[in-house]
Amino acid sequence: MAAEVVDARDQRRYEIRDEGEMAGFAAYILTGELITLTHTEIDPAHEGKGLGGTLVRGALDDARSRDLAVLPLCPFVKGWIQRHPDYSDLVYHAPHD
Repeated sequence: MAAEVVDARDQRRYEIRDEGEMAGFAAYILTGELITLTHTEIDPAHEGKGLGGTLVRGALDDARSRDLAVLPLCPFVKGWIQRHPDYSDLVYHAPHD
C-alpha cells in the first residue's frame, strides 16, 4: 500500500498515512485564497522513507488544484519548495505599492 495524503480539514492539517497508519501531518491556516503551512511533522517510527516530501508534494498539489497561494512558514516546506522550483509559482508574494 502506497502512502496517502489526505486533507483533514476539521483539524486544519494534511495527514500522510503509511500502510494505513497516520505517519505525519502538515498543519495549515486557510484564509480566503491563501494557505499558510505552519508546521510539518513525521512520526519518528516512519522517518527515513521520504514521507515528508510526499506529504509536502500532496499538500502543494492540493493547493494548486484549489488555486490557493502558499505561504510556507514551516522551514521544511520552504526548503522543499527551494529544491523543487516547479512549485515556486505557488508561493505567495505580498503585493508591492
